[in-house]
Amino acid sequence: MNISRRDFLKGSAAGALGLAATTLLGPVAASAESAAEEKVNIYKAMTELNPQDYNFRDTDSDLSAVFSPWKFGGLSLNHRMVKSAAGSDTQRGSEEEAVEYYAAFAKGGVEMIWVEDFLAFGENFPSSRQQPIETSHIRAVVDGVHAAGGYIGYQLSCMGRSFSGFDAATAPQYASAFAEHLTREEVKLVQEDFIQGAKKMKDLGFDAVEINAAGNNIGQAFFSRQRNHRDDEYGPQSFENRARFVGEIITGIKEICGKDFPVQVLINGIEENDINIGEADLSTTVEENCKICKSLEDFGADSLHVRLGVFRMHVCQFASDLYFTGNGIIGTAANGTRFDFSRHFEGKLLANHDAYGMMLNVAREIKEAVTIPVGTVTCMNPAHAPKFFNDAIENGMCDFFIMNRPLTVDTEYVNKLREGRLDEIAPCTRCMHCHFDYTEDGVYYEHCRVNAATQRAWHDEMPEGATPLPADGDKKVMVIGGGPAGMEAARIAAQRGYDVTLYEKQTVLGGLLIFANVIKGPHENLDDLKKYLIRQLELKGVKVVTGTEVTREMIEQEAPDYVVLAVGGQRPELELESNGATTVISLDDIAFKPIGDNVVIIGGNAQAVDAAQYLIAQGKHVIMVSPEGKEHLDKGQSSWVKQFTIPMLYANGMRLWPNASVKEVRDGSIVIDGETGCDIVVKCDTVIDARDMLPNAGLIDGLDIPAVAVGDCNSPFNIAEAIAAGNIAARRI
Repeated sequence: MNISRRDFLKGSAAGALGLAATTLLGPVAASAESAAEEKVNIYKAMTELNPQDYNFRDTDSDLSAVFSPWKFGGLSLNHRMVKSAAGSDTQRGSEEEAVEYYAAFAKGGVEMIWVEDFLAFGENFPSSRQQPIETSHIRAVVDGVHAAGGYIGYQLSCMGRSFSGFDAATAPQYASAFAEHLTREEVKLVQEDFIQGAKKMKDLGFDAVEINAAGNNIGQAFFSRQRNHRDDEYGPQSFENRARFVGEIITGIKEICGKDFPVQVLINGIEENDINIGEADLSTTVEENCKICKSLEDFGADSLHVRLGVFRMHVCQFASDLYFTGNGIIGTAANGTRFDFSRHFEGKLLANHDAYGMMLNVAREIKEAVTIPVGTVTCMNPAHAPKFFNDAIENGMCDFFIMNRPLTVDTEYVNKLREGRLDEIAPCTRCMHCHFDYTEDGVYYEHCRVNAATQRAWHDEMPEGATPLPADGDKKVMVIGGGPAGMEAARIAAQRGYDVTLYEKQTVLGGLLIFANVIKGPHENLDDLKKYLIRQLELKGVKVVTGTEVTREMIEQEAPDYVVLAVGGQRPELELESNGATTVISLDDIAFKPIGDNVVIIGGNAQAVDAAQYLIAQGKHVIMVSPEGKEHLDKGQSSWVKQFTIPMLYANGMRLWPNASVKEVRDGSIVIDGETGCDIVVKCDTVIDARDMLPNAGLIDGLDIPAVAVGDCNSPFNIAEAIAAGNIAARRI
C-alpha cells in the first residue's frame, strides 16, 4: 500500500489506497497460503456485504424536477425541498437567535419550514419538553419566517408524555408506549390535545401542522401489530382501525381549523428490529403502511412524511446514514451486528449510495398507494448528486425531500442550488455533532462541524449573531496554515473586508483534511469540505501562497496588522524503536509505509479509532493501547458516531487496553503494561503511534504583532473545533 507523499498531497491517495485495500500486503509465502486466503475471505466478507456505488454524483442535470411547483393542501410551493422539524433547541435561547435561525432558511430559499414540538400545547398530558407558549419566542419566529417569504408549520407529538401503565420518564431507551397503555377515555383526551393544539398553532400564525405518528410516538403504536393489542375499534383487526386514532385527529383538526388547513402525517415507512437483527415478524411492512396511508388519506391527510422505523435507535429513523459510518464495514448497528440491506428491511431500501436517498424505494411504493404528496428523509441532498435526486422526483419516487442537516450547514443552500452555484454550497459532513452531542466532560453541546455559527450565534462566542460584523478599519491579516482552521479564519476575515493572505507550507491546501479523507473514506465528504473552503478563499479574494514555510523573520518583514497561526498540532516524538519484525511508525505514515497483519495502535482519540477502523476493514487484527480510560475512547468524535463505531470495532476483534502503555517492543511482539498487574505479550508486526497531538504555537510566542493561535496548534482536538476557532478568531480581529 506504499504511495508517495507527492501523490498523497495531490489528492490521489484515495484511489491508491482504495486499490491497496483490495489486497493483502506483499507476496504470500507458499507455506502461508491458507492463512492468507482466510484473511482475504474475511476482508471480502466485510466489503461484499452491502457494497456501495460511490459513482452516483452526476451533476449533469438542470434540476427542473427539483424546482418544479407542487401543492401541500392549500399551500403552493415552487420547489421540492422542505426543512424538517429537527433543530428546535434554538427556541431555548434568545429571541434574536430563534428568529434569525428560522428566518435564515426562508431568506435562503426554503419555502416550507417545520418547527419541532417544544410548546405546551396539550392540556391533559404534560411533558418535560414543554415550554409555555406565553413565554416562548414563537410568535416572533412565525412573523420572521413570514416576513422572509416562507411558510411555517408546527409538528405535534406525544414525546415525553406518560399514559396509564407507561411512564416515558423511566422507560428504557428502546421502549415505546403501547396502544393499550391508553384507556378509552385517554384516547379521546390525547386526540383532543392534538386537535386543540393545532387550533392554537393556527391562531399563532402557523400555516400547517404535522402529526408525529412515528418512532416512539403513540400514533405509531396504533399502526403497529407489535404495539397494538387492543380489541376495540382502535385495534389491529383492520387497517382502518389501525389508522383510526390518528385519522380522527386529522378529522378533528379539519373541523376546527378548516378543511383547507394543511395536515401532514409523519410515519415509519418501513420497520426493522435493530435489537435482535432479523427478528422482524411484528415489524410493520411497506405493504401494511400502504394500506394505513390510504386510510389516513381517506381521513383527510394532505401529505405524508415517511421515514425509517427501527426499534431502539431513534436517531436512525431520520439519520440512518449512521449505519454507513464504518469505512468499508457498511450496515453496522449500535451493538456491533450488521444489517444485510439486500435482505433486511424486506430488501427494499435503496442502500448502495452511502445512505443518500435511502428511503426512496419505500416512498415510491407508498406514493403509488395514495394520491396525496409523499415526502421522505435521510440524506436527501440534491446538491450532492443533482441528477440522482432530480430523477427521483421526475420518476415519481417521491414528491418532496425532507431535509435538515444540509440546510443547517448552509442556509443559502436552495438559492445557491437554483443559481447553479454548487461549488459554493457548504457540504454536510454527516459527523452528527449537531444532534444530542456532548463535550468530553459530558456537557450537552450541539453544534455544526462546518457552520460554526450554529448554536453559537447570539451566545458569548458570537454575540453579534450569525453574520460577522464588517471590518474595523483597514488591516492586513496574515493567516499561517492552510488546513480547516486557517482557511476558515481567512474566509471570515476576508468576508469582513480585511486584506488577507494565507500561507501554506505544503504545495496544496487542506492540511489534515486530506489525510482524514483517506482514512475515514468518502462518507464524511471531507474532500468536498476541502474544495468548498478553497473555493471560498477564491470568492472572498484571499491571496494564497503555497509551498512556503513562514518564519519569524518573514512575519516581521511582511509586518501584518494581525496574525492567525493555524499550522496544526505537533506529533509527539516516537518513544519506541523498531525491533526486528516489529516496526514502529507515526500515524502520519500510515499511508506511506507497509503495515503488517497484526497492528498495535497507541492512543485512543478519534484519529486512533479512525485508523483502527480503516485497518480492520482491510482484514488487519488491531489492538489498541490507550494511556487513558475507556470513557475517553474516540474522544473528538460525536456521541452518535461513537455509539456505532466502538461496538463495530469490538465485534470485529479489536481489543482495547485502557490506562496502559507499550512497555517494550520485541522482535515480532510487544509487551503491554496496564491494569492487569502483569505483563501482556501480544503478537505485533506494526506499532502505530497515534497519541494526542501537542500544541504548536511557538512561532508567535513573544511576537510584537497582535496574533492568535487557532485549531490544533493551540488546542488539538477535532475538525469541528478547529473550524470554530478559526471563525471566532477572525470575528475578533
